[in-house]
Formats: sequence, structure tokens, C-alpha cells
Amino acid sequence: MRKKIAAANWKMNLLLNEGKALVDSLLSTLPQLSEDKQVVIAPPFTQLVQTATLLQGHNYINAAGQNCATEKSGAYTGEVSAAMVKDTGATYVIIGHSERREYYKEDNAILVKKSDIALENGLQVIFCCGEPLNVRDAETQNQYVETQISEGLFHYSAEQLKNIVIAYEPIWAIGTGRTASAQQAQDMHAYIRSVIAGKFGAAVADDMSILYGGSVKAANAAELFACPDVDGGLVGGAALVAEEFTGIITAMVNS
Repeated sequence: MRKKIAAANWKMNLLLNEGKALVDSLLSTLPQLSEDKQVVIAPPFTQLVQTATLLQGHNYINAAGQNCATEKSGAYTGEVSAAMVKDTGATYVIIGHSERREYYKEDNAILVKKSDIALENGLQVIFCCGEPLNVRDAETQNQYVETQISEGLFHYSAEQLKNIVIAYEPIWAIGTGRTASAQQAQDMHAYIRSVIAGKFGAAVADDMSILYGGSVKAANAAELFACPDVDGGLVGGAALVAEEFTGIITAMVNS
């Protein structure tokens, strides 16, 4: 059975004391997790050691880096290597978030290098994909996302794919005033799973966790997670509020 995951992406928010307070609050209200119902928290790099340390001893809840460098080490001022992410105690890293693709012009070739080096260092990859508004309006979202997946993941073996989680982010439904319905999320997740099945086989596709990243909130989490191909969420703003994210985790556990 594939894992369901509630993943928190704090982005560039919260100072050390605020991050600690948020983790402490989450841990005090956390519902019962299990091998197939897990939580991931991705704080800013300044808090990664603190967060990973706070999570020690708590089963099925892990820390993640929000990004990693393309290179192993060396004269790359300001970069954080995959080995450094791993060294903090984190077990996951987010690769290809829409903001990295859009603001920092990270293309599929760059993301392949990042995913490769993350896997080499024993990290599990949350690989993000998703289309912008103009692509959705042109109704070419399936081809767009398929290209992201094929160029980003098709060079891996089925065994390597076990350490990759896909997160679908409809960029057009984030901060635009437009909302993706649960059916739209389900349709794309089912298509992504069919793309994986076409390359790696149905068994591999059925085992892959595909998260939804389009403005997940406690109020819509249950409906989204009830969709057969939606295996949890990659949560932004709502993950910064303990009560909201606890509600999302609870919806995931109950799905």
C-alpha cells in the first residue's frame, strides 16, 4: 500500500523561536501516524537542524530540506549540498517547487542533477510538477506535466523510484483567485499515475505517492484526500498555523 503524506513547506517564513513553537504545538496535538500515514516538515535551512532534532523519537514524522544544490561540494557560495541536508537529520528534500522553477529559472536539466545527487546521498525526493495559468487555459496541461515527469524521472530505475514522491502543484490555482476542484486534482493525479505506469508498469505506479499542492486547507483536505489518486498534500500557508495543519494531518490519517 502506498504512503499518504501530509507535507509542510514553510517556505521563507518563521524565525527559530517561532519554528520551535510551531513544531512543539504540532507534536502535542498530532494524531496517530503509521507506516502508511506520515508527516514531513520542510522549514527554512536555518531551522533544519533544530526541526530534525525536535522530531527525533517521533515515529513517521520527518524533516525535509526545501532545496539542494546541483553540486556535491566546493566553491558555490550560498548553496547547500544534498550531503549537508542529510547531515542535519533530514530524510527528504523538495526538488522543483514551482517557485524554484519560476523565480530561479530551474529547468528540468537542473532538477535532474538535484534529484540525482539527493538520491545518491540517501534522501527521499519530493519532486514537484505542475502547469501555469496559460497552459491550463490552453488545455495542454497533461502534455506539459508529462514532459516535466518524463524529463525529470524517466532515467531512474523502478527501484530508485521507490524513493521519490511526486507533488502536483497547479500553479494557476495558487494566488490567482481561481480554485482547482477536487475533480481537477483527481484527474491530473490519475493522469500522472498513468504516465508512470506507461514507463514503469502498473505495479510501480500504484505504489507511488502523489501529493496535491494547490492551496490545501483544513476545510478542503478531506474532500481532496478522498480522491483515489490523491495521496496527501504539499501544504504552504496553512502549514504555518498549527491548528490548520493539524486539521490537514487528521484528514490525511482518516482518508
